[in-house]
Amino acid sequence: MLRRALPVLPLLLLVALTGCQNLPLGTQPSSVAPPPATLPPGALADQLAALQIAVEDTGAHYKREDWLEDWARSGECTTRETVLKQQGQNVVVNDRCAPTSGTWVSSYDGVTVTNPSKLDIDHVVPLAEVARSGPVVNGLRQRPGDWPVEQRHAYANDIEGLVAVTASSNRSKGDDDPAKWLPALDHCGYIARWLHMKTKYKLSVDQQEHDAIAQVISTCPA
Repeated sequence: MLRRALPVLPLLLLVALTGCQNLPLGTQPSSVAPPPATLPPGALADQLAALQIAVEDTGAHYKREDWLEDWARSGECTTRETVLKQQGQNVVVNDRCAPTSGTWVSSYDGVTVTNPSKLDIDHVVPLAEVARSGPVVNGLRQRPGDWPVEQRHAYANDIEGLVAVTASSNRSKGDDDPAKWLPALDHCGYIARWLHMKTKYKLSVDQQEHDAIAQVISTCPA
């Protein structure tokens, strides 16, 4: 069962949120920070409406190591180190790019952290959720787990979909979608990033996920 919700994304959003077939297949971390979490509700609703609604592919094969054995490295810095540098304040790194001090505020629960080892780097749309969210094309289920390994690694290291958060908030989330889990804070910002990644990689949403996202969008300030 599937249906496509309308209207279609405006042209400008399509340009900004390109499909996965146009993404570079390299595994080096992007230098782009997470997208702004301040899109107006109308734009978020348009993004949601453009996503295909399909039953979650619970039979999709998933092994984390197929997506992320270790963080990619760009120069001296790993993806994790890049995220910590971008999302912290007054971050000091050593000669190997590892943050040694700084201040981070976990967007999921508002906790301030000064020890970078206490932070997890979370995939806003979890890897297992991606594996279950392939679209149906010409009647056939597409499975992200079958993407070329370079593309799977590129998704896992895409900084636009990564956030530095407390380990406890990340573990409470697991691989749940917004129908089952939302952060304690900033629901609208979280949903904005969720929709950004689902749109960018042309993933589907299931009906419960769709409805939970729509409910959050209805509460977001204009």
